[in-house]
Amino acid sequence: MEKLSSVLLVDDDSTNNFLNELLFKQLNVTDHLLTAEDGAKALELIAHTDEPGEPALILLDVKMPGMGGIAFLEAYRQLPATQRGATVIIMLTTTMDARDLDRLEELSIAGLVSKPLTKEKIDQILQLHFQRRLPAS
Repeated sequence: MEKLSSVLLVDDDSTNNFLNELLFKQLNVTDHLLTAEDGAKALELIAHTDEPGEPALILLDVKMPGMGGIAFLEAYRQLPATQRGATVIIMLTTTMDARDLDRLEELSIAGLVSKPLTKEKIDQILQLHFQRRLPAS
């Protein structure tokens, strides 16, 4: 499988970040895996990337202290198009309240995925948004 150029994991739960990092490394999806504990740190990472349109995939938690997922998306939308590029943003969530769901419809995300991430969920994201499949194990 052709690897993604980079993936950004944004979650305030360090255990989730650790487990998701392990899963991505185990599946060999990318050589460039970034993590941020909130939306503000994620925006910083994006601002300091060398390549336009990076990362290729952002997995974003909805509920985080500081700058949460929805606030991140609102700020992200204000970035120049060259910085946003063709980045695919998937929201990670455990539960969604109706107001959040309504707001997410207005912000251009590629989809919602329930936590925890699994090999099957990553494979589905790769198929739907990148026309790639994980190798059969």
